[in-house]
Amino acid sequence: MRGDLADAATLAPAMAGVEVVYNIAALYRQAGLPREVYRSVNATGVAALVEAASKTGVRRVVHCSTVGVHGDVENPPADEDAPFRPGDVYQETKVEGERLGQEAAARTGVEFSIVRPSGIYGPGDRRLLKLFRGVARRRFVILGDGGIFYHLTHVDDLVEGIRLAGEVPSAAGRAYILAGPEVSTLNELVAVIAEEAGVKPLGVHLPVWPFWIAGAACEAVCAPFGIEPPLYRRRVDFFTKSRAFAIDRARRELGYAPRVGLRDGVRRTLAWYRDRGWL
Repeated sequence: MRGDLADAATLAPAMAGVEVVYNIAALYRQAGLPREVYRSVNATGVAALVEAASKTGVRRVVHCSTVGVHGDVENPPADEDAPFRPGDVYQETKVEGERLGQEAAARTGVEFSIVRPSGIYGPGDRRLLKLFRGVARRRFVILGDGGIFYHLTHVDDLVEGIRLAGEVPSAAGRAYILAGPEVSTLNELVAVIAEEAGVKPLGVHLPVWPFWIAGAACEAVCAPFGIEPPLYRRRVDFFTKSRAFAIDRARRELGYAPRVGLRDGVRRTLAWYRDRGWL
């Protein structure tokens, strides 16, 4: 069935006869969209989903949020109790979506579980294609020293964690960070990708600040016209903000046990990209 989180009338028919709803829909980062458009999907849409679920007999809603709600992690690894520090409209509306979903669940009695994945990769993903392709073609330049943490989650492990959040009774009313079994620095991640791609890392590091200023200028010029900027500050933030997370709660309460190690996951992802001629 086709529906729209911003159109409450489409939600209940899609949930008829359903016991558990997994909400993985979201509006990601797109240039030029008003804040209210993000809110309609990532925030108020979550509450509308829970409200509709209560009218169709749904027992539990599992809501996919993001570790981005915790923002830049000052003292990694962060756990579920780390403060919220959203850095852009996507993360801000994700924080609001968690809150509105919890409030709707408290009103209606629907069980509500939250999962917060770290960076997702694996066959099917194209968001990290630029990283993998850049390293494989020896064109990937690192801004800064590359010592920040970048914690990935293979899609297979993520799917299993989301399933567990829908099925384990004690997960009702809880939030869980879902991430891979290993935390790497950006330098280490690039080295693994290069080794599995059969190349030597480019090894070029450039200062961050000129690119941050250029990104801000591109955003200022492009955003009013709804044009995706060629460079933006969020892309520069990739090189400066640490993302490392503890998954102890998910291990303990859900039985979450990520099985895909970083090297194996990188190998699978590279193979998928190669099969499609993208490398």
